Amino acid sequence: MPTEISPLTGAIGAEVRGVDLKRPLDGVTFDTLHRAFLAHCVLVFRDQHIDENAQLGFARHWGEPYETPLLKYVPGFPALLRLTNPTKEYTSTETWHYDAPHAAVPPKITVLSARVIPLGGDTMWCNQYLAYERLSPGMQRMLAGVRARFRATRLARYLRADADDVPSAVHPVIRTHPETGRKALYIGHPENVPHFEDMTVEESRPLVEYLYQHSQAPDTTYRHMWRKGDVLMWDNRCTMHYAVHDYGTQERELDRVTLRGEVPA
Repeated sequence: MPTEISPLTGAIGAEVRGVDLKRPLDGVTFDTLHRAFLAHCVLVFRDQHIDENAQLGFARHWGEPYETPLLKYVPGFPALLRLTNPTKEYTSTETWHYDAPHAAVPPKITVLSARVIPLGGDTMWCNQYLAYERLSPGMQRMLAGVRARFRATRLARYLRADADDVPSAVHPVIRTHPETGRKALYIGHPENVPHFEDMTVEESRPLVEYLYQHSQAPDTTYRHMWRKGDVLMWDNRCTMHYAVHDYGTQERELDRVTLRGEVPA
């Protein structure tokens, strides 16, 4: 069956048909997926039902698996993180965010495999190329070269980690994708972005909040309704995502692999 790529919205996301992720990818198929990934930022593979080895094997086509600071991984499967239902009070992902911007070298790609799916529990993605391109020319010029402090504040609260152990890093607010050359807005929840480099919290907060709200326009967004067996991957260099926690105490289990990226520039 030939590989088919079908866009899911006008702004972000595409569904892939004709690919069995239980089998290694040949060069032609990978090239097709790679072009589609760079064009659509999010790829959806329905009804795959892959195991841990197949997920890691697929992820390695795209790069080196990466372990995010503070998190604990599945024994026997390095870099495979099992996401289960946190309490809504302590969830750190029910907000628009990038994966691990508090790391010196954040991951470039995330691959999720759905194992147990509740009623609800959708995930949304928004296109940060478009967020940048919709800024005024004056704002784009002003932000060129501006860097922000990213801190894992919400994640640390979810994990109930010691405040002294919260990792942080400084990255440009406008980053250039190393493969496409396009610019993307790189921002996060104001709780995780306390200030810009060489600026106070008070000076930074109004602009951080404006950029964060600007980054999440509905017409740049794809919302995924999970089914058991789905595999979904996204580009962490040009998209933010939001995990909706509307499923109470129902069981939810997804396996996650992230891939080592590049220092944002």
